[in-house]
Amino acid sequence: MKKIVRIGLIVVAVLVVAFFALRTYTKSKSPEATAVFNENGLSVEVKYCQPAKKGREIFGGLLPYGKVWRTGANEATVISFGKDVLLADKPLKAGKYTLWTIPNPAEWTIVINGETGQWGTNYDESQDVLRVNVPVSKKSDVTELFKIDFTSQTGGADMVLRWDMTEVAVPVRVP
Repeated sequence: MKKIVRIGLIVVAVLVVAFFALRTYTKSKSPEATAVFNENGLSVEVKYCQPAKKGREIFGGLLPYGKVWRTGANEATVISFGKDVLLADKPLKAGKYTLWTIPNPAEWTIVINGETGQWGTNYDESQDVLRVNVPVSKKSDVTELFKIDFTSQTGGADMVLRWDMTEVAVPVRVP
């Protein structure tokens, strides 16, 4: 009996070490990042991982148009709102969600999903809370690492997604 328990503990230890080694490896390729906006009573936080361009064609290549993307790398991107907001003029309750996007050449669909804690390839459309469309802007310079940040605007902020030569601004306003 002691031998079985010992073998079981060794197997568990090896699996734990392998899990943390894999996590460390993937985080070294796509580092974790956090974007925070906290002004005038509006509090938004986005936790995501930053994939790199590495000379690849991103939109319409690595990320096909019209397909759901985890909006980052590794785990699904998590977005939290401290109070009710208008996301591109549509109401959204305060809370913690996952952020998904559907890139297209002229506009992106921003998807707010109620399921959290999943790996970035485990998207369940039935958990969608809100979908909004926002226009795409083309930039003249290349952003190597995917980046999310905020720019202050009257009544709130724009959440700005940048990668390669593409930029998308998502209006987040206080109702």
